[in-house]
Amino acid sequence: MLPWKKRLLRPLAALLLAISATAVPAATASASASTASSSGWNDYDCKPSAAHPRPVVLVHGTLGNSVDNWLGLAPYLKHRGYCVFSLDYGQLPGVPFFHALGPIDKSAEQLSAHIDKVLAATGATKADVVGHSQGGMMPRYYLKFLGGAAKVNALVGIAPNNHGTTLAGLTNLLPFFPGAEDLLTAATPALAQQIVGSDFMTKLNAGGDTVPGVRYTVIATRYDEVVTPHRTQYLSGANVRNILIQDLCPLDLSEHALLGLTDRIAFHEVANALDPARATATTCASVFG
Repeated sequence: MLPWKKRLLRPLAALLLAISATAVPAATASASASTASSSGWNDYDCKPSAAHPRPVVLVHGTLGNSVDNWLGLAPYLKHRGYCVFSLDYGQLPGVPFFHALGPIDKSAEQLSAHIDKVLAATGATKADVVGHSQGGMMPRYYLKFLGGAAKVNALVGIAPNNHGTTLAGLTNLLPFFPGAEDLLTAATPALAQQIVGSDFMTKLNAGGDTVPGVRYTVIATRYDEVVTPHRTQYLSGANVRNILIQDLCPLDLSEHALLGLTDRIAFHEVANALDPARATATTCASVFG
């Protein structure tokens, strides 16, 4: 392959491959779906308890889906007495299992409809939202532009792409290849929208990161290789808590995908964010909790 072709393909391939770590093989998704429903996750007969009065809606990341992204966190929260729900969004025609690739504003509309469905089923007036990667950022569009602030108590973002990513500088190469960004936008709109400086990111963050009435938590890792620099994940504004997981456990080596998929130290912080009145200290020992 010619050197210039390698240089063209490298940033695009890296963007896809790095984020695809959030998804496991497609066969797992179909096998896991029945497990999720039978264990009480996505159980529309679940009624929130007095201790946990709000349902939790889980929002997967780019190239993830409603099952695979949450095989760790959903049972963790369900075991602690929460009504837990998840959705698929951002589907492209002919692309099964690997979602969150469509236009992010349209994905936010799907989230809006899903939260309405969950609130109607549970009888709750508000939900809490927990999202990974794009799933921690996309709900902010719902909160800011689609009236979601009236229906959401808290948003917890695990490695959220809140201000766009440089993918360790690789996205800076796109302007050197005429047509590459247009191709990315046409084929997978959500990927192009998540690049730092995109029109979508500019609109999302204009006028401030947050909206009144919602509590925000960001859980980031120093070793994030997808949303870079990792500090761009942090939010500014009232009712915001930004957490670097290594400040809680210096031994935690989780990168972008593992932080949302398997990291029980991060899960403990999610539980704290959902129920701050009963929060307990998060340490390296939280992995055993």
